[in-house]
Amino acid sequence: MRSISQIISSQWILLAGSLVFFCCISAFAYTSEFLWLIPPFALAFAAWPVLNWKSFFLFMIFAIPLSAEVTFLNGRLATTVPDEQMMWLLVPIIILVILYRPRTLPSWFLRHPLTLILFLQFVWLIVAVLFSENLLPSLKFLAAKSWFLLSYLILPVLVFRSKKDLKKAFLLFVIPVTLHAIFAFCWHYKSNFGFFESNRVVKPFYQNHVDYSTILSMVFPLLLIAYQMVKGKKWLRILLLVTIIFYLPAIYFASARAAMLAVVFALAINWFVRKKIVMSMMTAGFLLLFTLIGFLAHNNKYFNLRPDFHTTATQESFIETVTASFAGKDMSSMERFYRWIASVRMSADRPLTGVGPNNFYDHYKGYAITMFKTWVSRNEEKSTTHNYFLFMLVEQGWPAMILYGVLVFGVLYHGQRMYHEARDPFYKKAIMGLIMVFAAGFVNNFFSELIETHKVGALFYISIASLIVIDHLSRQRNKQLSEASTDTGISPFIQDK
Repeated sequence: MRSISQIISSQWILLAGSLVFFCCISAFAYTSEFLWLIPPFALAFAAWPVLNWKSFFLFMIFAIPLSAEVTFLNGRLATTVPDEQMMWLLVPIIILVILYRPRTLPSWFLRHPLTLILFLQFVWLIVAVLFSENLLPSLKFLAAKSWFLLSYLILPVLVFRSKKDLKKAFLLFVIPVTLHAIFAFCWHYKSNFGFFESNRVVKPFYQNHVDYSTILSMVFPLLLIAYQMVKGKKWLRILLLVTIIFYLPAIYFASARAAMLAVVFALAINWFVRKKIVMSMMTAGFLLLFTLIGFLAHNNKYFNLRPDFHTTATQESFIETVTASFAGKDMSSMERFYRWIASVRMSADRPLTGVGPNNFYDHYKGYAITMFKTWVSRNEEKSTTHNYFLFMLVEQGWPAMILYGVLVFGVLYHGQRMYHEARDPFYKKAIMGLIMVFAAGFVNNFFSELIETHKVGALFYISIASLIVIDHLSRQRNKQLSEASTDTGISPFIQDK
């Protein structure tokens, strides 16, 4: 039951809101100026996170897939609407909440190894910004990363406190992603699934087909897990099965090789985790990669991979793209080599702190090798390294790249541990789904740097936060089961079955 002070404050808020609404309606009636209709709705929207920031956060999860980028000042400034503005409203509120009640942030979250890794990443980001070649772009990067972490790492920990919260967040994100995917797929079908049209049909909600396919590949594992969770619910199970089947051609016709590889890798990680071999398989994979890099670097063997400037082109179909990749004639593949080589050479001059966040574009061309130049090396869109490890290396130095690698291994290691420790079927399946989401994101970011984009970055950090939350909830549930089995004298393993 609410206290008298709460009732009075609610009445004052209602009275003030009604007064503003009446004044604006009156001004609109007198002037016929539609701008007078904006303040009541803007004030109501701004008041929402103050009155109930938890429900506002859940609404933001729904808004993420439906947000679009808007540019200002001839492209010099950009923001995504409305999710970024919602972050701006939430960030000061959550800071005030934590300052007023420090215990709001649970100790189990602060002590978690994944939290420590992310904290060290942020600390080193600040160091890299302080030593940046161009401070202003780096400060913008730091600001964006700050409200990203507060909104998508801290807030989920404060909001996700039960299975119901996790289910609600899943539905709020997946439903708009899927509805838009159906629309984009139908539009793409009308365009005969053209390779160039794969970028056009996903706008304005995605910048290009890479962002779009990455989200689909990260959502796909969640659908597989949801299908396993709804046993006994026939029609819901059929709906999920149809959705899963739809996602397969949707990802394929999005025409991004990394997204397809991500789906395969996520399924492989599922098996690795079940067999408790995820760490050995990841270690073997990186050792193989380092061996290949060493082989190509020895006596400059990578020169043999240089493209023919006159025959390298953007392909007109996905099949042609895959074929051209192996033949060294695909534009995007060769441009990646061009930037990867430039990144490695560039990092030699600033190995510890890098050139600074948001500074890659201004410096890399002087380190590039001309023989790897392609038709798109002008880079008018000002994109970066197309590999998140190198992105960290060149802009924030070796410590940042190593910490990202530690994060990857940390999530997979602790995810595997959590999966085998969990005794509640819901948490066990949810943990596996989140590990697969992270694995799919890892592969996509091996060929891009999408963690800094608003949709992929949100899903990346929310998946880590959810794993940390479930680790705590699962431990509590295990304790309850153990106590129950002790009280009843029944084996906990028999009780689980």
